[in-house]
Amino acid sequence: MAAQFGRRLRKGAAGTAVAAAAVAALSASQAPGVAGEDNRPTAAGATNSVPDGSAGTTGTAGATGNSPYYTDLPPLKSPAPGPSSPVGTPVSRGDGDAGIPATVLDAYKKAAAELRATKPGCNMPWQLLAAIGNVESGQARGGQVDADGTTLRRILGPQLDGNGFALIADTDGGAYDGNSSYDQAVGPMQFIPSTWAWAGRDGNGDGKKDPNNIYDAALAAGHYLCRNDWDLSREADLHSAILSYNNSQDYLDLVLNWMEYYRKGAHTVPDGTGGVPEHRSDEGTHRVPSPRPTQPPTTKPAPKPHKPGNEHGGNGGNETPKPPKPPVPPTPPPTTPQTPTDLVDHLQGLGTGKLTAMAGDAFAERIGVRAETKVGKSVAKVRIRFTLTGDTDATFAGGETVATVATDAKGVALAPPLQAGEKTGDFKVTAAVVGRQVKGVDYTATVTERVADALTRTGTTVPTCTPGGEFAEQVQVKATYRGAAADKVAATATLVKSLTDATANDKGPYFKDAAGKPVRSLTGLRTDAKGLLTLPKLYADDITGTFLLRITTTGGATLTVPLKVEAAVDIPVIPTPDPSTSSDSPTPGPSAS
Repeated sequence: MAAQFGRRLRKGAAGTAVAAAAVAALSASQAPGVAGEDNRPTAAGATNSVPDGSAGTTGTAGATGNSPYYTDLPPLKSPAPGPSSPVGTPVSRGDGDAGIPATVLDAYKKAAAELRATKPGCNMPWQLLAAIGNVESGQARGGQVDADGTTLRRILGPQLDGNGFALIADTDGGAYDGNSSYDQAVGPMQFIPSTWAWAGRDGNGDGKKDPNNIYDAALAAGHYLCRNDWDLSREADLHSAILSYNNSQDYLDLVLNWMEYYRKGAHTVPDGTGGVPEHRSDEGTHRVPSPRPTQPPTTKPAPKPHKPGNEHGGNGGNETPKPPKPPVPPTPPPTTPQTPTDLVDHLQGLGTGKLTAMAGDAFAERIGVRAETKVGKSVAKVRIRFTLTGDTDATFAGGETVATVATDAKGVALAPPLQAGEKTGDFKVTAAVVGRQVKGVDYTATVTERVADALTRTGTTVPTCTPGGEFAEQVQVKATYRGAAADKVAATATLVKSLTDATANDKGPYFKDAAGKPVRSLTGLRTDAKGLLTLPKLYADDITGTFLLRITTTGGATLTVPLKVEAAVDIPVIPTPDPSTSSDSPTPGPSAS
């Protein structure tokens, strides 16, 4: 059986030195007689009648029972470096297959993080789990998992009946694989039941150890690969661990290739949209049919004597022809039980009011939808993805622009609270079913400018200045909205002609621009984090009188501040009497004798 590796190489790359080296290395590993981990020769497609070992041992059947796996190589994006490129310049990889479904990638990273805490000496990289998950199940068939991480449909390998594969009689009574005769590899990480019995873990905290759940399976795979005190940062231990999962040199080389590919870059794609490999290690394998139960020999009865008159289908005397037997209807194929996601016909938007919030504020309304069947019945445990689109910096609580929520018992999923950013305008929130092509529900949300509804001065005295002088006090005001400080609110300040005429005055107090020239109107002002606005210094020309400074904010808050320019008043100086010349001074008395 020759595993088909080369068919996934990108056009133009197969002739390069790097591509040739990769194919040569992997193809060489297909030769029979390659030694496995136990130093016994292992040929591609070899059978094995030994089930996986007990806890902590490495049976030759591995975690998967040496079940078939996907053989597609990581893609190559561009040709090898040119002659002028430095020696060792790597070939850049394509990113099409670097996308890992969000829930699946989350499971790998959480499993690796837990192992770093519980088994730090193992040095488990999440890329190793991702490589094995891709080779075993194509990342759970492109991320076909529900809200809890459980595969939407059971992923099973062929029954291990010794015909082209290992021979492993049933060990779980069909509890995991539904087969009470032989074991089959189960779930996204393809554990055989006998291995899962001791290697299984609860990775998502639901109290169950389910090989069909990617969180449980990824954590179990991590513990499996970390046993025997293996340190996966050491090449020898890494190879031993991978070979213990599936005892094949081909498998080892393939997993190492994918692990290196993911180390060079991987990204998240929505669940259900990941690519699925095309080629398997058992392609073209001729399987001998399972022997049927032996039947006792039978003797054909002697032919009946010919009776005249029956040459053309007549009765031939008294013989009555038997009616033909009715055809036996074919046995219908087994049906796959429907998941909650399969039942969803449409999403019903909830009666969310107008979605409007001021910049920087939280939206008061929550976005929600209900998953329903064709007849309007609610469907629980369906994953709903809420996505923000448009020119906005609004986010869900926590700073994310995508949030996935499972519907509750009433079929309702509420998006996390929306938080407005600083960009004003409209944007869209779309609710869609994860893993099913159902028309989504769109909501339009609007972010408005920050506003203030009141302005007050922080000072109490009327600012005063002499002609041609400088006001000693800078005008400061505080903006509030519904009694709270209104921060980052836009404002203008203008020296107006009168209470009824808001046009800018052409005389009296003024501000200075950057060039030092007089200006009597300022725009682009904004309150600080405490709602305070301190205006630049004011100056007076040579005209005296009372003038008006009007401050206005977005939202309509207005305050008019009077300014006085008046000449200095000369205050007469009253001389202080000299005590020595005052008539009220006491007269010295006679000296005492």
